[in-house]
Amino acid sequence: MPTATTKRPARARPRVSPPAPRTLHDVAPEVDALVHDLIGRIADKWTMIVLEVLSEHGTLRFGRLAQLCGGISQKMLTQTLRQMERDGLVTRTVYAVVPPRVEYARTDLGETLGGAFCGVWEWAEKNRKRVERARTAFDASAAHR
Repeated sequence: MPTATTKRPARARPRVSPPAPRTLHDVAPEVDALVHDLIGRIADKWTMIVLEVLSEHGTLRFGRLAQLCGGISQKMLTQTLRQMERDGLVTRTVYAVVPPRVEYARTDLGETLGGAFCGVWEWAEKNRKRVERARTAFDASAAHR
């Protein structure tokens, strides 16, 4: 038993590790599923183009949106807009007139997604020449294979 004059041994301080950086494995499965779903949708090419066109031109009717997207089929634009509406990226407003008038607009949620992927355009602008050189070099070496 220690007496008043004896010192107690110093307690070893527990080691506290800094928090580990988050990894993809730390993400909730629901978030992971949403990210994979959205990346697949955005990678379809047309979603980001539609968002960009609506960002630049505001609310548009279907036909004008198709013209400004350049090269999209009516079927693909319809599918893309339906999925974007389902995800909350665009709104669809139908006016009760003959013939019916339908307009599409980007939502706040769509605006934030466009902003999140704005970095891709910035990256492409900064790295376009490097990508072109890499492609040219690859194509030249592939021709000799």
